[in-house]
Amino acid sequence: MSKYDWSCFTQKIYIKSPIGTVYDAWTKSTNLEKWFLRKAEFKGPDGVVKAGNSSIQKGDTYEWMWYGYPDSIVEHGVVTEANGKDRFRFVFGKAGVVTVQLTDHGDVTEMLLTQDQIPTDEESKVNYHIGCSTGWTFYEANIKSILEGGLDLRNKNPAYTNVINS
Repeated sequence: MSKYDWSCFTQKIYIKSPIGTVYDAWTKSTNLEKWFLRKAEFKGPDGVVKAGNSSIQKGDTYEWMWYGYPDSIVEHGVVTEANGKDRFRFVFGKAGVVTVQLTDHGDVTEMLLTQDQIPTDEESKVNYHIGCSTGWTFYEANIKSILEGGLDLRNKNPAYTNVINS
């Protein structure tokens, strides 16, 4: 039996939406806020905040906040790849690097999400490998729901904490 690799994981989902729409859902602040974040702010290398409908570019930095968490919980990172069509990559704070690879399959888009370079100490295994894997599972279902014309499944009520959908 091979040893489990705690430094990475990959998840895949098919979304009935054009590849360009799925790419834009990841690479424009206003779209990220529709399915993933409470606040998504990107700055260009010049330090200027990008407009919500501007496409993200390699070298942009971000500040992200989620529903269900106070303003003191903020994720900062940098975009390391954004090719404008099917690949987006970013440093996800201390949790490693996330790559989103999209493939057009005609009536659906395959979305392959890989998180790698995850630290492998015991705390990181729980917080980043298990925690992020669980979180991405929910958010992948939510982007599918939103883009296929469904409901936003996120909990937006601050009275409900420690739930899987925030």
